[in-house]
Amino acid sequence: MPRFDVTLAGEVNLDIILYGLPEKLLPEREVLAESLTTTLGGSSAIVAHNLAALGNRVGFQSLIGDDPLGRIALDRLKEGGVDTTLVRSASAKMQTGLSVILQHETWRSILTYSGTIANLRWDDLDFNYLTDSRHFHFSSFYLQTALQPRVAELFKKLKAAGLTISLDTNDDPDDRFAGGIETVLSLVDVFMPNAHELKKIAGTDDVEAAIAKLATIVPLVVVKLGADGAIAQQAAKRFVSPPVRLEVVDPVGAGDSFNAGFLTQYVRGKDIPTCLAQGNLAGALSTTRPGGTEAFRDQTHREDFFRRHGGREGFVTAVE
Repeated sequence: MPRFDVTLAGEVNLDIILYGLPEKLLPEREVLAESLTTTLGGSSAIVAHNLAALGNRVGFQSLIGDDPLGRIALDRLKEGGVDTTLVRSASAKMQTGLSVILQHETWRSILTYSGTIANLRWDDLDFNYLTDSRHFHFSSFYLQTALQPRVAELFKKLKAAGLTISLDTNDDPDDRFAGGIETVLSLVDVFMPNAHELKKIAGTDDVEAAIAKLATIVPLVVVKLGADGAIAQQAAKRFVSPPVRLEVVDPVGAGDSFNAGFLTQYVRGKDIPTCLAQGNLAGALSTTRPGGTEAFRDQTHREDFFRRHGGREGFVTAVE
């Protein structure tokens, strides 16, 4: 029996989210936000935290600065049940990453200082730790710039140890979606993009054409469609899952939370409809509180939400 259900090597930072901003921000003017949330950020950290909240044994390797931001983020992961024994502090000159999210009614701007996010390196990894697991998940391919050139090598090493691998590239700040991604995808068992990322990586503006192309490379392509639910393509088999309908408080981290819900069932060998339904359920839970982990931190709220909205496997449609 491996020590962990899922291991991750990735970024951890804090998110500062500002709400109630005007649609246009004028230069040289002071603009007042209506409210603010400071919460755990970084796609890798959010997935790790929420996997642990859903009952998984999670091992997480990362790099933080020797500063208050890093200590707060690390405490949040520990409180969530994530093993952080191999999260290390960088030199005093390197600060923990930070994202400031300007949340508008239907869209947001994300301003990120990379700091330690971009500085996790191959030599920082402990492969005995990472491979003592059933599954490995990787997020933020385009933000982890120091590790990015060796991700294919990392995946080969993990697969040789018998792990399955999932990947969510997240956004590319340069909007190029290159970096040898096709080679990396050929080593992945589950690819988990949103529609924008899917189309950019496939080089087409058509979602169906993009799915068809990438499904010839990756055994299971899972596409997050936000308010339209999710699609999974496995060879010629198509599965469609509608969203959970509810009033959204905050969409930040919903995609990462979907990943946590989906992978919780995937590592237990559940069928794709169950994985999809639980992914949508976890993503919806995330939107009920500000930030990507706050809804998962509240056990009473989390369990009540699952009781009220659970049993969604029957809503997933299989399309041959």
